[in-house]
Amino acid sequence: MRSGWLAGDWPAGDGVLATCSTRTGGVSNAPYDSLNLGDHVNDDPAAVAANRRRYAEALGARPVFLRQVHGTGIVPLSAATPDGTEADACWTRERGIACTILVADCMPVLLADARDGIVGAAHCGWRGLAGGVLPNVLQAMGVGDGVRLRAWLGPCIGPQRFEVGEDVLAAFTKDDADAVRFFRPHAQGKFLADLPALARRQLAGLGITQVEGNDGSDAWCTVTQGSRFFSHRRDRVSGRFAASIWLA
Repeated sequence: MRSGWLAGDWPAGDGVLATCSTRTGGVSNAPYDSLNLGDHVNDDPAAVAANRRRYAEALGARPVFLRQVHGTGIVPLSAATPDGTEADACWTRERGIACTILVADCMPVLLADARDGIVGAAHCGWRGLAGGVLPNVLQAMGVGDGVRLRAWLGPCIGPQRFEVGEDVLAAFTKDDADAVRFFRPHAQGKFLADLPALARRQLAGLGITQVEGNDGSDAWCTVTQGSRFFSHRRDRVSGRFAASIWLA
């Protein structure tokens, strides 16, 4: 993996590799500088294609780039799965096929069951997380209660920056009243939400206790760490970085 990328030292298990890119190391010009992997943000298509080639070469595997719609759809990946397949989570048992999530404030969640030889990834913005994308992908992976799974949480907008409205609070507390403790009153009708903590709570409820990565500190915040991460909330016009997991 490239220097400065994340997740490379995550002990996901034998035969499982993972990484999370940063915004550096590519060819895109500002405001997409430089390793923008998103093909839907009005960047030069040739630059995006070159960046994706660099990313795939660094992985030594084929990343499948989904068309994410902030939903809860799941797709199994194979060598025949085309880029642009619509889904917000994916899984595979095939070696050399990288489950890949693009983000610029939402949180990528990587999942691995090394013993059973299966990996997955989910796009966890607030809509997907509140809508059930994590239990959906576990069900699709067929891993039961998730006890054997390891999870890694990637960078996202941090709990000091993620201002949301009452609709977001309601979405999370509708079926889990205790989730209110991850929302801090901020302004009239506004709250600061802790997305990593909400994800960890859901994962624990699914039996997944081996969780590493984003701990909610500023070092993981896409808005705060402007030199490392793209952020749509911060810049409005922004590239996308990626998190991937695959079987070697």
